[in-house]
Amino acid sequence: MMEVLERAVNRSPLSALLLLSLLQLAGSDVTGEEVGRKPNIVLMMVDDLGIGDIGCYGNDTIRTPNIDRLASEGVKLTQHIAAAPLCTPSRAAFMTGRYALRSGMGSTGRVQVLLFVAGSGGLPPSETTFAKRLQQQGYTTGLVGKWHLGVNCEDRGDHCHHPNQHGFSYFYGLPFTLFNDCLPGEDSDVLADLQHTLRNLTMLLGVGLFTLVCVRVCGLLDVGLWLLVALFFLAILATGVWYMPFKLLSTWNCIIMRNQEVIEQPMTVETLPRRLLVEAQNFIKRNVDHPFLLLFSLAHMHTPLFQNPAFAGKSRHGRYGDNLEEVDWMIGEMTETVDSLGLANNTLMYFTSDHGGHLEDTDPRIGQKGGWNGIYKGGKAMGGWEGGIRVPGIFRWPGRLAAGRVVDEPTSLMDLYPTLKHLAKDTQPDRQLDGYNLMPLLEGKVERSEHEFMFHYCGIYLNALRWHPHGSDSIFKVHFFTPNFSPPGAGGCYDTKVCLCHGEHVTHHNPPLLYDLLRDPSESRPLTPDTEPRYAEILEQAAKAAERHRSTLTKVQASDDTHSHPNADAHGVQSQMTWDKILWKPWLQPCCGTFPFCGCKEDTTGI
Repeated sequence: MMEVLERAVNRSPLSALLLLSLLQLAGSDVTGEEVGRKPNIVLMMVDDLGIGDIGCYGNDTIRTPNIDRLASEGVKLTQHIAAAPLCTPSRAAFMTGRYALRSGMGSTGRVQVLLFVAGSGGLPPSETTFAKRLQQQGYTTGLVGKWHLGVNCEDRGDHCHHPNQHGFSYFYGLPFTLFNDCLPGEDSDVLADLQHTLRNLTMLLGVGLFTLVCVRVCGLLDVGLWLLVALFFLAILATGVWYMPFKLLSTWNCIIMRNQEVIEQPMTVETLPRRLLVEAQNFIKRNVDHPFLLLFSLAHMHTPLFQNPAFAGKSRHGRYGDNLEEVDWMIGEMTETVDSLGLANNTLMYFTSDHGGHLEDTDPRIGQKGGWNGIYKGGKAMGGWEGGIRVPGIFRWPGRLAAGRVVDEPTSLMDLYPTLKHLAKDTQPDRQLDGYNLMPLLEGKVERSEHEFMFHYCGIYLNALRWHPHGSDSIFKVHFFTPNFSPPGAGGCYDTKVCLCHGEHVTHHNPPLLYDLLRDPSESRPLTPDTEPRYAEILEQAAKAAERHRSTLTKVQASDDTHSHPNADAHGVQSQMTWDKILWKPWLQPCCGTFPFCGCKEDTTGI
């Protein structure tokens, strides 16, 4: 209530006097109504950030005072887990409170994230996000920044996967993500080997056609005209298949939308951080008088790294460190916006990353481009190893959450969905959820997480699980298979930069690898029957838990039935990650102007 009075005083002293008079007349009823107001929600998610990059998680060489302040004024989770070690499946699980496999957003093969804005895959319209639930409870909802969960299904204007169709009243940002293709001079992120093959095929056809024409003109050989015509059209086709989707990637993928309108194509990367920050701040300012949900989904720390002159060369870790210190500044600006508007005591602020840092991402020119995952093994796209799925988790809510509290229990990004539902007083029936309401744990009303078991996926395949037995502080981690590192033991998949989850790309373990994360958080010393008295019991409980979990899953209908889940019902969930849904479809391409001559620039005057 004091925040309301402060805003009234700032606007007009007369308004403040009138408000005080009304309070005196109404007594406790008005006070009760104010106290009972639903809280505002500000969620801040960074892309590809390593848990070891942040000061309050042990880093002493990169300056993150604003993120550290959130932790000191709120609750820090030390075992906060992403449902997948890659963007698209992790964000799908975060939004829905359910493992990505349940919505068809788990990979069935090589490609594990959406690769084109103009693919037809994405978060299915039948799924429900926390934004949709809060929207139904009267919240104004906004997403500023990265989406990466699809746009269209059947035509350019259906927007079936778009944030506006998934509960976000307002969207400004990247319907896709920030890829290297968005910045000239960077290597391509999208199917580089396929691009190379198509380019070579095009060149080969061109050289062959030129050679045959020369042979025919010189009379050295009687080459049929039909063969020349066929080769000509084949060369044109090959050029189109290679050049149109891949050489114009910056135009197709690197776009900015406001709601369902493309406002910049291709986007200017250099000014993107500032524009996203201003949009996020303005959304809060527009909605101070009623409950709002804002997801501020930063484009940092994904490559290509930004080069903001204000931060360039200021850190001790090159461009990556500069980018992280810029992130910290942006988090500080968001916190200041909430506080200066008098909203702090009625606003839950949350900071996290979608998964761990990318170990293999380096550049001989600038050095490190991926994050540091601290003491934890593995990283982005490396299955269930802790380094790829253990992420920062910080909640701040002055007056509701005790400052400086640390929670060491297993929690999940999927817990945000049921937590926000609870705060919005949404008691309507829901689908099967895999997350739990965090408020009792955050407020210290309970000491143990409701996650006795947590399941870790590599694509659509159950890769590992953890068990937190009742009556024990131990957290046992079981790996059924692990992605192969190349070269062996080096700690990353250097050939592809993304570890694969099937066939010859993984090693199955019989018996499974077993670790106790309480005593060995870096997963460096596998337990044996000689070192762990409960060894047989743990593996037995893990197998039973995996089977119970599988029985709750719906079959993923993939184009190749060998990737279908063995425990399924007769109807199934259509996979959104098959080749026919991932590849570029020109009729689905968002465009400002007339396709294929797309191009526009946002007016950033005054930003």
